[in-house]
Amino acid sequence: MTYRVRRVTTTRAGGVSAPPYDTFNLGDHVGDDPKAVAANRRRLAEATGLGADRVVWMNQVHSAHVEVVDGPRSKAFDKTDALVTAQPRLALAVVTADCVPVLMADARAGVVGAAHAGRVGAQNGIVLRTLEAMLELGARAADISVLLGPAVSGRNYEVPREMAADVEVALPGSVTVTAKGTPGLDLRAGIARQLKEFGVRAIDIDPRCTVDDAALFSHRRGAPTGRLASLIWLEPQR
Repeated sequence: MTYRVRRVTTTRAGGVSAPPYDTFNLGDHVGDDPKAVAANRRRLAEATGLGADRVVWMNQVHSAHVEVVDGPRSKAFDKTDALVTAQPRLALAVVTADCVPVLMADARAGVVGAAHAGRVGAQNGIVLRTLEAMLELGARAADISVLLGPAVSGRNYEVPREMAADVEVALPGSVTVTAKGTPGLDLRAGIARQLKEFGVRAIDIDPRCTVDDAALFSHRRGAPTGRLASLIWLEPQR
């Protein structure tokens, strides 16, 4: 069996949520009407052609906890920030509004992973833990392709100098300078470097910055706000 990798990232458009979550908010923890979030998630599931029971969600907490998914489930994984699966046509979902959605796949082995990599999670190793879980399911680092989805860019991610230094120790390549000339973080650069050091060669980075792009949700630009969703799954090819 061979597989085709499908990756999807949403924008703000196309949903039913009212301001300030307008309109396609997919986060159920931000204060939006739960009925609106549920309707938006149904729309997304239908658009993928998978159905709501085949999209797996997490209650993300900036942890380094990874869950292996062996089939459809009706409830989100609690206190989890990454999912991996070897099941085809089972989409793994990450919600973000500045953090990095990390979508990984080994199409040859039939294994995918999705991680929510904010500053704390990335610093604590969530991406490598996801990679390790994929390898345990039969993936090979050299065969894995990665998409780092839309996130806050280094030019807009200002942090205290001490914080930047701490992240750099754990995630080398992350420190940068913002558009203001102040210390900043480019988490996608650090994650890409980390993955390359562990043998992953095919890494694409979505150029969009959530702060700059009004079509995307951004917590830093204006909270409260909604959440984007990034999904990954495998489609069998005969």
